Formats: sequence, structure tokens, C-alpha cells
Amino acid sequence: MKKNTGNSYILALDQGTTSSRAVLFDHNTNIVGAASCPITQYYPHPGWVEHDPDEIYTSQKRVIEQALCAAHADSASIAAVGITNQRETVVLWNKKTGKPVYNAIVWQCRRTADLCSQLESNNLAPFIRERTGLIIDAYFSGTKIKWLLDTIPGLRTKAESGEILAGTIDSWLIWKLSGGRLHVTDVTNASRTMLFNINTMSWDDDLLRLLDIPRCILPDVRSSGEIYGMTDPSECGFFVPIAAAVGDQQAALFGQGCFQAGEAKNTYGTGCFLLMNIGEKPLLSNNNLLTTVAATLNGNIQYALEGSIFMGGAIIKWLRDELGIISYAHECDILAETVSDSNGAVLVPAFTGLGAPYWDMYARGTILGLTRGVNKAHICRAALNAIAFQVSDVLRCMCVDAGQPLTALKVDGGASVSNVMLQFQADLLKTDVIRPANIETTALGAAFLAGLTCGFWENKTQLLKSWKLDRTFSPQMSDDRRHQLLSVWMQAVERSKNWILE
Repeated sequence: MKKNTGNSYILALDQGTTSSRAVLFDHNTNIVGAASCPITQYYPHPGWVEHDPDEIYTSQKRVIEQALCAAHADSASIAAVGITNQRETVVLWNKKTGKPVYNAIVWQCRRTADLCSQLESNNLAPFIRERTGLIIDAYFSGTKIKWLLDTIPGLRTKAESGEILAGTIDSWLIWKLSGGRLHVTDVTNASRTMLFNINTMSWDDDLLRLLDIPRCILPDVRSSGEIYGMTDPSECGFFVPIAAAVGDQQAALFGQGCFQAGEAKNTYGTGCFLLMNIGEKPLLSNNNLLTTVAATLNGNIQYALEGSIFMGGAIIKWLRDELGIISYAHECDILAETVSDSNGAVLVPAFTGLGAPYWDMYARGTILGLTRGVNKAHICRAALNAIAFQVSDVLRCMCVDAGQPLTALKVDGGASVSNVMLQFQADLLKTDVIRPANIETTALGAAFLAGLTCGFWENKTQLLKSWKLDRTFSPQMSDDRRHQLLSVWMQAVERSKNWILE
């Protein structure tokens, strides 16, 4: 495909759990303009998490304008749009009016935990795992859709008659940006619904029957890099191709240049997500990890092993917003660096249950090992340690499943700016942790896919040459100290499990 020289930038829309972002990349993959806007979190009941779909869209439109302004550019300079999004979060809306029927149910929400327990009690876990690569958990979109259809009066009837559409956030944004002309998703987002067969690469009729979800409400499934259609100028002010959609973690895997089997990355975002490219064949984990579809381009299907950790950078937000022991996120690092360790305090951040490799929906957060000598600096250190401990748990299982050790871990995401946390991560893993100069790899992955699709960039080799190193963290801790810390961590995890009784 010929290189597109007529337009200057690729616009990446990064709609995340706590904010909407827009980032403009030039031909050298430099960021020339960016903007971010927080979105409101709603907690109507303990363990429930919701977003306002209209706020998501309006915030995304706002940051597009701000990013263009920051770049001193206009919409005519955009070659294509790529979208990356918080996965599993689901929206149902009226096809005719475009109005959401309810708030978006966020991936963190645990309201369908009992339904998931029922599916497990019916011995459906092996069947679902074989078809989807996923374990049964409230994390995924399928049971959220069922809850909405079962709970909102009259909604199921409207859905069955074709009046309702459903989709993850990528589908919602594409539908809105296209003026209601496109109802599509990509394979990475579809693979997170617990309704998509990763072997046949299509919606699975047996799973749809199992959860009583009409197929007509679901979007068409496309490649991650593909021209889905054009934006509607009356909606967003410009007429350009929507050329990519990809779940945020697969976007980061692509943005980190993990194009070959065995390459891995971890994103320290609201949660932590460790993905390893495993090549062209799906491999089911023996250690409670997920098998998911990696970003696809030109019909090239690749798969990844994934460990999903619910609470990563969100722990820092909790310290700031709920406990009030820090005033801004970076203060956590500043305080943590004033002490040599956590003084025996161990934080298990199971606020919404435990993700991989434990998958305990009924676990809850704990702080153990407290003495009168523990102060807020030690709590901050314990919070950063907790992020690294969780990643270590997942990586240990991933290496066993993949049958190979990890020689290095590429990292990104907002919390990866923490030097003290990444050093502790390298110590626990006993391997190098590599941070790129550009930690916006989620947006970069969406931009890469859109740019390759429309010819803005020629090939993956060109993209790999643009990857720049910021810093490598090498292990310094003794084996005895590492084993001691991991042993205490495992004891703390055991005490957090099954806290909420059925």
C-alpha cells in the first residue's frame, strides 16, 4: 500500500475507564497534540460500577477538539481515526433514537457474580473456556447484557424485535461518530464478551442461547485494522476513515511492537494487564489465565495469553480520593521513596474481587501486618508493592503455560512512571523491566493499526524502528529476600479470599 502523504496525522481515540483521551501522531510516531478528560464513576450499590454513555461520547468529542488545538491543526490534517477502548464495558441503546437504555455497565462491575456462580454450578466452565478462551466471571460482557435484558422492563421484547443495539465502547463510539450508520466491533473486543468463539472467529449461537441474548442486537465483527466507514461531519466536524478499533490491552501489545510469539507487555492502568503473544494458534491456560485474540490486520490472526488484574493504578486513586492520604497521584511515589520498604504492611487490593490467577469474585481488600510504626509512607509503599506482586503472580503462571521464561517485560500505562514500583517489579520478576520513552502505547497501538490500514505507514518494520527506550530496570534483590516477600504476600492473599459469603 502506498504511503499517504496528503494528511499529516493519525488521530487515536483512547476511551478508558477513568478518562477519555485523544492523541495525534505524526509520521515519526511523535505525539503532536493530546488531551484528556476525566469521566464520572458511578457506584449505585457495593461492587457495582457504571458510566454514562453520553458523557463518554461528549467527553471524547471534546478532547478531539482540544488535541487538534494543542497541535495547531485542523480536521483536514487527519488521515484516519483509530479507536481503542476499555474492554468488556457494555452499552445497550435504542436503534432509532440513539439513546442508551441504561448506564454502561463497567468491566469492574460485579453485579452478575451470582449468575456466573450458577453457570459454574452447571459445569459449564469447560465448555465456555473451550469456545471463548475465558473463565466464567462477571468481568465479561455477556452476563452484563443478560442482566440488562432480564432487568429492564420491556427491554427483551424490544431487543428481539430489532429495536435495540448492544456493544462494547468501541461499537458505541463508532456508531455515534458515523451518525448511526455503522454497528461494528473488532475481534479483540468481541473476544472479551464470553459470546465469541475464538476458534471460528464468530458469535457463538450456543453461547447466545445459553445466555438468552438475541444475535440481532450484536455488532458485525471486523478485523482490528480495517476501514469500517467514514465519520459523519455533522457529528464530529470531519469526514475521515474510521480505520481501526482494538481493545486497549491488545492495542498496547501492538503499540509495544510485540508482533512475535513470546513477546510480552504489561500495562499499568486502572487495572494491570499482562499479555503475551502466543502466535497463530489459541493455547488454553492451565493456570487460570485467559486466551484472547490479539490485534488482527490483513487477515493475520494472532492470539495472546492474558492475566487481568482488577486494581492497578486505581489503588493510587483510592489512596487519594477515598483515604485522602495523598493529594495527587505522584505524591504516592514521593512518599514511598522516603522509606526503604513497607515496614511489614501488606495491601491486597481485592476491592472488587481478585482477578488472575485466582478469580475469586468474593475476595475483598485487606491491609495486614500493621503495627504502630506503620505510617502513610509505608502504606504508599505497600500500595505500589501490591501492584507489582499481582503482576508477578500472573507472569509466573504465564511462563508455565507458554513453556518458556520471559527474558524481559515491556511496560506502559500511567502508573509505569513510578520508578520505585518498577524497580520492585524487576526485583520480584528477577528480569529486566523495560519502559519506552512513549508510554502512550495504548493510543499508539490504535494509531499504528489505523495508519497501516490507510497507508500512512508502510509496514511493521518501519514502526519498530520508531520505538524508543526510556529506561531499563534490572533486578537487584537477593533471592532470599525475594522468596520471603513472596511468601508473606501469598499468606495475605489467602486471608483475603472468599470474604463475602454467598
